[in-house]
Amino acid sequence: MRLFKRVIGLKLPLFAALLCLQQVQAAELIDRVAAVVNDDIVLESELNNRTQLVHEQIKSQGNQAPSDNVLKNQVLEKLIMDRIQLQIAERQGIRVSDQELNAALQNIADKNNLTLAQFREALIAEGRDYAQAREQIRQEMLLARVQQANVNRRISVSQQEIDNYLASDQASSNVDYQLANILIAVPQSATPEIIQRAEAEADAIYQKLNDGADFPELAVANSDASNALNGGDLGWRAEKELPSDLASAIRSLHPGQYSRPIRTPAGFHILMVRDKRGDQQTLIEQTKVSHILITPNEIRNSTQARQLAEDLYRRLQEGQPFDELARQYSDDAASGSQGGELGWTQPGQMVPEFEQAMNATEIGQISAPFESRFGWHILKVEDRRTQDFSDEMRESAARNAIRKRKYNEEFDNWLREIRSEAYIERKDLK
Repeated sequence: MRLFKRVIGLKLPLFAALLCLQQVQAAELIDRVAAVVNDDIVLESELNNRTQLVHEQIKSQGNQAPSDNVLKNQVLEKLIMDRIQLQIAERQGIRVSDQELNAALQNIADKNNLTLAQFREALIAEGRDYAQAREQIRQEMLLARVQQANVNRRISVSQQEIDNYLASDQASSNVDYQLANILIAVPQSATPEIIQRAEAEADAIYQKLNDGADFPELAVANSDASNALNGGDLGWRAEKELPSDLASAIRSLHPGQYSRPIRTPAGFHILMVRDKRGDQQTLIEQTKVSHILITPNEIRNSTQARQLAEDLYRRLQEGQPFDELARQYSDDAASGSQGGELGWTQPGQMVPEFEQAMNATEIGQISAPFESRFGWHILKVEDRRTQDFSDEMRESAARNAIRKRKYNEEFDNWLREIRSEAYIERKDLK
């Protein structure tokens, strides 16, 4: 559409200008605009295709889809939020390389006991376009990356919070819940009337559940949470990672039961316990690791950073000492001065890309360069051990639990903020 506008803006002969205008009108008849999102658009064809795909996914899960209009509105909202986040990723220079995408596709294929070629053939056999599926996976990875980068910087954990957490009953809980949720969102500056309407809507949904309505169907049709189109599925969550008010509300529930509406800063939640289990794990696998970090900066762009990392990797393969190159080149000043040493790490402590490369590297081996939101890394696995849950590890676990709890709260706040700051114009849906 922007291209057509640029064409019409040129000084053309009258006949040529009319011809361009007719082409624009014909294009709009073929594919209308469903929404304008800042300087981008969502086309009706994309909306219809995604709605059909979501409808098929809901049916394949054995759930009842809401009406076409309700489902289309929910899908359009998801596409709008995706557009906003992808625009943020572009402004911030966040990307997913072909190498990372290929690794993710290989991981998906491995989990389905398929080779990458077989995975591609399976998608084609289901009527999916492999190139489109590949780009959809890239987009999902990019969305996850921009969410982590922007939400994590809003979170801090104080020592007092850690001490309070360790002194609470929640810290000793070994219970995990498989949860689903419905969120009726409330703006941060909501008036009493808006809060009252949201509470009434949540109460009405709760009553429908009491009358036998299907939880996933109500989530798809009504929830303001980002997981609405998944029937509200939250997956497995440790009790210790949940906000205390939510944890208290579900502690006495059995699988299949759901809570009354719970008021939080984000709005009103209804939680369903799909399953429950006790976590008896008391030993944790730790990895002692060192790394070299190369970051883009004012004099080195991302491509040059990658090239430097690849050159260092070649020199390491030729036998140059890891600690010497870390001291000379690493942009992580703290570890670089120690020859790249990061000490003992445990699951969940590092960013996903780092942890994935670390877990795939044998003791004494050096990984190939890989990229995270911090820059390009080369890591060396020094050793591995299984440790009891010591006081130091309990404190680290407490910090991680608090961060995860805060992440879920800040994620909802961040989504509301970026939506309120965006220019959005939704067109009438047919």
